[in-house]
Amino acid sequence: MSGVAKGTGAPVRWEELSWEQVAEIRDSGIDLAILPVGATEQHGLHLPMGVDTMSAVAIAEGVSARTGFPVLPAIPVGCSLGHSKHWPGTLSLRPETLARVVYEIAEWVQAAGFNRLVILNGHVTNWAPLRCALENVRADFPEVRIALRSIWEITREIGEVYFRDGDTNFHANAAETSLMLHMRPDLVDMSKAKDEPNRSACCFFSYTVNKESVHGVCGSPSLATAEEGAALLEQCIDQFSTQLLRAQAEGIPLEEMPPTD
Repeated sequence: MSGVAKGTGAPVRWEELSWEQVAEIRDSGIDLAILPVGATEQHGLHLPMGVDTMSAVAIAEGVSARTGFPVLPAIPVGCSLGHSKHWPGTLSLRPETLARVVYEIAEWVQAAGFNRLVILNGHVTNWAPLRCALENVRADFPEVRIALRSIWEITREIGEVYFRDGDTNFHANAAETSLMLHMRPDLVDMSKAKDEPNRSACCFFSYTVNKESVHGVCGSPSLATAEEGAALLEQCIDQFSTQLLRAQAEGIPLEEMPPTD
């Protein structure tokens, strides 16, 4: 039976541990690690490139501080091909590259004795390659339990906050801007925030962002507040902590079934 994680009040960052400390965490009964995956891509005129990575890391580290689950080094470049090369600054991996990177990280995490890997995704179009990574890890390492959650999928209520001003899509919107106003106000320039509608909502085909948006925004960042960001971050940390504590103790479904006659 896996041990019960206990928060230390500070995040447990994998890269700050010695190998002996990693072993001590494993031997304490904790076998769950969190992998934040973000992006480095344009976020309109008012936000920095690293919004998706900073958001995923902030939630993962907040959860770690409460639970004791270690946080792996974040993957700061995701699959951002859809943002095009129209605006300078975006960096991107191909979907197959991102999937392979996660696969190889999972291999080494499992070798260290951590058989539960939770991928926390901060960027919408990372989802498909991350799901492919999940499929490959699950097939090749049957002893590993792997889960994928995007920030806006943590709960329905959190998703409603993210999509409140974007309908079926969002980018550099009120939710993301609010988070950054709370976490890194020094990197936000609200004088340059431009609201833009979701112009692809009724489209059948998929378009790159430069064919949908003038400034690289989908949503209403003008509605953002630091207070809303603080509440959203707290909600994400609180709900995800509860879910991961439950996941640490989760058994395999068939093994949990009562015996039958």
